[in-house]
Amino acid sequence: MAAADKKASIADALDEQYYQINLDILESFSKYRPPLNLFRFKEDVARVLSYCKAGERLSNEQVEQLAQLVEEGLIFVSRADHPIYVKHISYQLDLVLVDKNLHESEIADIFAQALTRRLGEFFEQPVPMVFAKLWTDMMVLTEYLYADPHRIRALSRRLHATHSLANHSFNCGVMGLALHIKAHTKQYEAGEVKRKILDHLTAGLFLHDLGMSKVPAFLVEKDKPLTGEDRAKVQRHTQVGYEMLAKLDLRFPEVEECVMDHHERLNGSGYPQKKQGQAVGDLGRLCALVDSFCAMTVKRPYAEAMEQAKAAAQLAQDPAYDQEYSRVLQAMVMLGNKK
Repeated sequence: MAAADKKASIADALDEQYYQINLDILESFSKYRPPLNLFRFKEDVARVLSYCKAGERLSNEQVEQLAQLVEEGLIFVSRADHPIYVKHISYQLDLVLVDKNLHESEIADIFAQALTRRLGEFFEQPVPMVFAKLWTDMMVLTEYLYADPHRIRALSRRLHATHSLANHSFNCGVMGLALHIKAHTKQYEAGEVKRKILDHLTAGLFLHDLGMSKVPAFLVEKDKPLTGEDRAKVQRHTQVGYEMLAKLDLRFPEVEECVMDHHERLNGSGYPQKKQGQAVGDLGRLCALVDSFCAMTVKRPYAEAMEQAKAAAQLAQDPAYDQEYSRVLQAMVMLGNKK
């Protein structure tokens, strides 16, 4: 058996319990103290044995040997240590693009943790330096999805169940992308959606509520109906978000439309400009729908979470929302509930 075939057969046999680690991942670890348990496949006995324990100090000789064993495809990580691995890679998200040994569901876990954390950091400090890190991670996501847009399905099963600005933004970003890809499947499969458009759409969906980072926490967390004055302060978040985009040098039309129009409604009942019908663009319609859906389906200070199917059905019956996107959302939810 050729060496390459032998490595492949080893990986296939161990895939359920372990996954191989590649050199790029190894080099992202602390050189002398790897952060998780590593295992070596011993070919002579055809067994996986412990190589080193998490945090154990390695000698120079072991460091060199470890690199060689990784090159030979003989070093593995236990899938039982997946949470540790997820946390590690989530801080260096581009590693998901080089690690071919992770399942799609495991990569979804990594994206969920990484992007939610980055969003939280950015909303706490919405300045260009912090935004640059979030932008980098969003672009890793778009590179991952551009290679296979259907990968969004695994991410759409990892929505947060409780509300925070970061959680809501992650949920809307993922659901917005899933809905857009589902509604435009033929265009994505034909390669007609340019990477730049996907980049800008992703940024718009994840950052649509950017202005909410400037709304006082006591208003966001209020468990009683807002007063007229309170509501006016909250509703200013679309304009505030738009103004913040200039400071971030993020003036792409797709992003601006998501930020400004996600509270506009087709029947003119929305804000800030009370647009109607065709005056609300495609991305404004998309973002409006997912913003409402994601708000309705999580636990908030003033309301319990609604079942996804019930929320999707309610939105589909509301003339304020785009009916085509609403039908696609209902189909997505029904399909997801059957799995």
